[in-house]
Amino acid sequence: MARTDETAQGSPNAPASDPAPSPQPPPGQAPGPAARMPRWLPRAMVLALALVAVFQLADWAFHQLLGLLINILIAFFLALAIEPAVSRMAARGIRRGLAAFLVFLGIVVVSAGFVTLLGSMLAEQVVKIVEDFPAYLDSVINWINTHFNTELRRVDVQEGLLRSDWLRNYVQNGATGVLDVSAQVLGGLFRLLTITLFAFYFAADGPRLRRALCSVLPPAKQAEVLRAWEIAVDKTGGYIYSRGLMALVSGIAHYILLQVLGVPYAPVLAVWVGLVSQFIPTIGTYLAGALPMLIAFTVDPWYALWVLIFVVIYQQFENYLLQPKLTARTVDIHPAIAFGSVIAGTALLGAAGALISIPAVATLQAFLGAYVKRYDVTDDPRVEGHRNKGTGPSAGKWARQRTGEPSSTVGSARP
Repeated sequence: MARTDETAQGSPNAPASDPAPSPQPPPGQAPGPAARMPRWLPRAMVLALALVAVFQLADWAFHQLLGLLINILIAFFLALAIEPAVSRMAARGIRRGLAAFLVFLGIVVVSAGFVTLLGSMLAEQVVKIVEDFPAYLDSVINWINTHFNTELRRVDVQEGLLRSDWLRNYVQNGATGVLDVSAQVLGGLFRLLTITLFAFYFAADGPRLRRALCSVLPPAKQAEVLRAWEIAVDKTGGYIYSRGLMALVSGIAHYILLQVLGVPYAPVLAVWVGLVSQFIPTIGTYLAGALPMLIAFTVDPWYALWVLIFVVIYQQFENYLLQPKLTARTVDIHPAIAFGSVIAGTALLGAAGALISIPAVATLQAFLGAYVKRYDVTDDPRVEGHRNKGTGPSAGKWARQRTGEPSSTVGSARP
């Protein structure tokens, strides 16, 4: 009989043995290769943190430099506006820097003369108002006593006004607000100086700036950049031209009104209304109308009311009739687009955005228009706003009437 090998054959009834468990690493020993952290994960985490830090730093720097960027943008469009005058003077042999300086000097001299004349006139009228205030107060008191059967006196009104808490608080707040007003005035002067300096550099070094910009671009892109620059100059000039026309119309209209009412300094006030209402966005209309009302009040209080009514009516005429048509002709954009661009510019950049929004949008529209492919519009009645149900005989009849073809009998007889 053969010998049974117990090591090779097990008992058929014996249960199957469990697989041997994998050996566990002793305590304190590093895990195996399968449980290690991927090598790319630490570098990815460091890169993500670095990107977040760079984004936060860029966001902080952008908000800190936003005012400077807006000033540079305004200066750039101002340089575009005076570019034609500087180029003409440079073409006649004058150095470009000197030409830009002469243009800015002329603007500063005219502005300073106008502001000086306006300031002296305003100071004179304020003194007159202060001197005539008791007479105005007496007339108001007499009117109240006559119509309401009261016994008011100017002395009582003055004493009550001087002893009121409202006047005391107003004087205290005005004294503390003088520093704030001074800081705002100094900030405005510094901003104006910054814009003027950048605009001078842009206008004087225009060719060098264009050459430096084109030097980093291939020849095909250089032609596009120069074309965009030329379009920007044309559109900005057209915008300034349209604003000048509206200022002229506004000045003439207000001059006629002030002359009819007999308000003094009518020519100066008319120039003030025309320039301020057109070249100071958002609040220019209110500033322009306040001064003629103040001067008219010195003549007759009712004249100030008539000036207010005329300013409101003329503003509606200008906003809805005059400005859209002039802007559409000079800047060559749709009135609705011009109106929407002003609203968008004001929402994004405030008063500066309202001032430069129209030339910026006009430049972008003209530049993109050269690269947008256009097709002939199909001869369809729905283009003209006519409703066309289906493509039956009515559609064919309309098309034949448009093209002048003779009509033929189309259709079948009724049974």
